[in-house]
Amino acid sequence: MHRTIMTHLNPSSQSRPFGSLLKTLVLVLAVPLNVLSAELPSSVTAALKEAGIPLRSVGVVVHSVDADQALLRHNAQQPMNPASVMKLVTTYAALELLGPAYTWKTEALIETSPAAGQLNGNLYLRGSGDPRLALEQFWLLLRQLRVRGVSDIAGDLVLDRSAFALPAHDAAEFDNEPLRPYNAGPDALLVNLKSLRLTLQADLAQKAVSVIAETPSDELRIVNQLKFVDDACGDWRERFKVAVNGQGIELTGSFSAACGVKALHLSPWPADVQVERLFRALWRELGGTLRGKVREGLTPALARPLAVQESPALGEVVREINKYSNNVMARQVFLTLAGERPATPDGARRRIRSWLEEKNLKLPELMLDNGSGLSRSERASADGLSQLLLAAWKSPVMPELMSSLPLAGVDGTLKKRLGNSAATGRAHLKTGYLEGVRAIAGYALDSSDKRWVVVFLINDPKSRLGKPAMDALLRWVAER
Repeated sequence: MHRTIMTHLNPSSQSRPFGSLLKTLVLVLAVPLNVLSAELPSSVTAALKEAGIPLRSVGVVVHSVDADQALLRHNAQQPMNPASVMKLVTTYAALELLGPAYTWKTEALIETSPAAGQLNGNLYLRGSGDPRLALEQFWLLLRQLRVRGVSDIAGDLVLDRSAFALPAHDAAEFDNEPLRPYNAGPDALLVNLKSLRLTLQADLAQKAVSVIAETPSDELRIVNQLKFVDDACGDWRERFKVAVNGQGIELTGSFSAACGVKALHLSPWPADVQVERLFRALWRELGGTLRGKVREGLTPALARPLAVQESPALGEVVREINKYSNNVMARQVFLTLAGERPATPDGARRRIRSWLEEKNLKLPELMLDNGSGLSRSERASADGLSQLLLAAWKSPVMPELMSSLPLAGVDGTLKKRLGNSAATGRAHLKTGYLEGVRAIAGYALDSSDKRWVVVFLINDPKSRLGKPAMDALLRWVAER
């Protein structure tokens, strides 16, 4: 794409040979548009210089939703890691391909009818990839079983994950933090995001730290070796270590009184073990018993549903994914897009590519891995993301996508950013952050209520220092 530039000859230029002027004009016309675009605002370049981030590490597009040409384009076609901004691709595609009202169903199936409260056979739990089968929803599914006459399960609990066909998942591969819930892999029978919540609380009177298990888990043992300290809270999560030993979780290190109460989310066990411990604990609370074991397997063709738990609508799920940048939920939605059973990552990539082609969106730099942005291989360009957002603005699902994005200074991952500025409450933006990556992309209103697509990507070892530059661009847009 090239730009035509109109020039006026000044007196000195009229004395030059015509051939020299013609060569100059040809050279100018041959320069790509993204090089000739307007310079970045001085406040942005100053902030980048202060952070030590070179302009070559930055990709920026600012484009009015009702204009043919961008206002700003800098390194717009450079492939860059977008971190969690990649969730825009996944969630927008899902809203259009599946529809905002799409839901997932988790089924409890049986082969023989219960008699006098006893199920003389196996109970099958068959998942469909529900991203939002949280503790409350899982409890509701089990309660359905109780009110339908099941109290004692004589057989096994069989976990059917056949809706997804996935390669082996290494939770430590990305950043060597296998206990962090964001590293949990996708699962056709994902329960409570494969996580366990502990509450850490400093007791000033006793000069001690208490650890409370909020998530039910059968026979869970907590070994609390945390020391009470009376200093600044700081990076509280880095002040102690967590070790998993069989059914026990051991915490060693210190916890500051200044931290007050903190929630610690962990993903300590393999999926089968996590589901078993949660099921046994909740089933016992409901007055039920399980005499068999818990294992993975397939549901027999003749098994019939006894209870079904339906997920919230996709529109609500997308809101949670984008507001709080939930990687595991995004991966669940990404796989659902495959439109085949069993769903595979390759199938999801093919369907998204086909969808983009049908919309005539040319994103040659786009490289999809898991659709969540928690990846070192995913790539997008500022230009490609701006095209996507411009198309979304004209889409029937625009209200659902827009409302799912964090609102500057108000909620989600932007709750503590851009407060008391012209952008507060006027910019809906997806954020992204990885080691070496900072990103924002979304929509912003200026002072005359004109809406702009804004994309800002940084790929640089010092990217963590790039937030002031991004905020400067957003203020510049909002104050126009």
